[in-house]
Amino acid sequence: MSDAWIVGRARELNAAVQRHEYTQQLEIVAMMDELLDETQRRGEPLLVAQLLRSSALARLATKGLAAEAEPRLDEMLAHTRRHGIALLRADAHALRGRRLVIAAQEDAALTEIARALAILDDSTIPDRQVGLRNWNRLLSSTLIDCWLVLNQLGVYEAAEEAIARAATAIRESASPHDIALQLINRIKMLLGWGLRLERIDEYDESAEKFRTAASMGAAAEGPFAESLFPRKANVAAIDQVGVLAAAPALNQPGAEHVERLQHLYTERAFGHDREIVAIALARCLDKEGRREEALSVLRETRQSISDDTSQPSMRLNIARELARLDTSPDSGAGESLIDYARRLESEMWSLRESQIATLNARREHERLSAEHGAITQQALQDPLTGLPNRRALDEKLRQLASSADAQPLAVALVDLDGFKGVNDKQSHAEGDNVLRVVASTLRDALRGDDLVARYGGDEFIVLLPGTPASAAKMALGRAVKSVSNLPHHLSHGVTLSIGLVSLRPQERGEQVLARADAAMYQAKRGGGNQVASANSMAADPAAAWAGEAPPTDPAWDADDHS
Repeated sequence: MSDAWIVGRARELNAAVQRHEYTQQLEIVAMMDELLDETQRRGEPLLVAQLLRSSALARLATKGLAAEAEPRLDEMLAHTRRHGIALLRADAHALRGRRLVIAAQEDAALTEIARALAILDDSTIPDRQVGLRNWNRLLSSTLIDCWLVLNQLGVYEAAEEAIARAATAIRESASPHDIALQLINRIKMLLGWGLRLERIDEYDESAEKFRTAASMGAAAEGPFAESLFPRKANVAAIDQVGVLAAAPALNQPGAEHVERLQHLYTERAFGHDREIVAIALARCLDKEGRREEALSVLRETRQSISDDTSQPSMRLNIARELARLDTSPDSGAGESLIDYARRLESEMWSLRESQIATLNARREHERLSAEHGAITQQALQDPLTGLPNRRALDEKLRQLASSADAQPLAVALVDLDGFKGVNDKQSHAEGDNVLRVVASTLRDALRGDDLVARYGGDEFIVLLPGTPASAAKMALGRAVKSVSNLPHHLSHGVTLSIGLVSLRPQERGEQVLARADAAMYQAKRGGGNQVASANSMAADPAAAWAGEAPPTDPAWDADDHS
């Protein structure tokens, strides 16, 4: 399986999980996890991030599995932050927002979307390593994930901005599936927006939203026929997708829509289409004088979504339709209820405008926080490798040395064997590339809690908190092997010599680093490409060991090399 095939297959499964029944959804989730396991074995950072997203998304779309998405989203956030994949880090926040909406935590969901949008606001320059086409696709999918949450919350102006940016991102490279997805999403948003405007008596604006949605529905027929959506051959899109059928029915309710909407209402619709289909069907039935049938549809729908908290705005739309139809025109009490509801809706509209202001304020706060964090990070980061620099190392070493939870603390000094030859025979630019590759390989070979810092030149320091000597030796041995197994065009034959010691009680940072340096020279004298340890510190390690066997750390076995 190629990487491109895995990404394509994940996209197909994500499209399928939106519509299939529960048993099939569970099968899709299992298949997605198999793809994720495969990508994690391969270790390519962007691919892993994409499959973590797909695995989480499949669970968010499957009833009862939303909580299982949380650890995958946590892992996705940590992974994308570690590897600097900004777009998918924003997407992790967007999907967290979706998870919070499902958990009825709307304010927290809005904060996650503000974080996602702030990251996207600062990610305007495409990553050349990702490629422009793939960058635009990732940007579009992230914006759609933001749009989904904003649409669920009824924050339609911000949702419109997000989906317009998503359409712009893939304008030149959009596939039929992308185009169909964009159109269906915009139609869904316009219909929800129109229903919301009706609730505050803005009927002219609402009618305009319905007209626009109906015209877009006609344009969706072509791309839908070539999309990845589960579909029936030789059947028009309007007969398969709920929102496409609801758009013309809400624009001009009538008998001609009833049969189609009844059929779609009984089927599993895309996402949350069923609620919109129910409202459109009820209006068409009422238009034909079949009010009791309309009320039956709305009551059944209200019952079916009674425990679904993921569509707060749509739940209110259903409630309003019932209040509108289930009231006798001659009833004074009914008119009073409608008047009260109208006043309540106006107050909610004001709260909604406050919600938009909150979103914008949090978005700006997150952007400024990220900007401040970036400046702080630059002061503690090596610009070539992206690893912590010596200043960050000193601070972390002091912190760990004073923490009982970090003991035992293993400290290693890593030096590159043969690196000078790369600079001399190739170029300094090629040498920089080797440093970046080795730094990334070393970082990925260790645990998330371990610190890898650039010490200077071709030297790195590794801190392994809470790690006994034997475990540290095994972990660093794996790192040595990983670097030695790199393709020659990436490493140019460079290997690692590692000196490893354990921090002693009351030992200062410069003392433990000096002992690690001495142990590293021991590894060099042994031929390099190995891990060695020493328990003594000498001003001149080479002189201290001249004519005698180098000392060993008592915590280690007699054989000090691996």
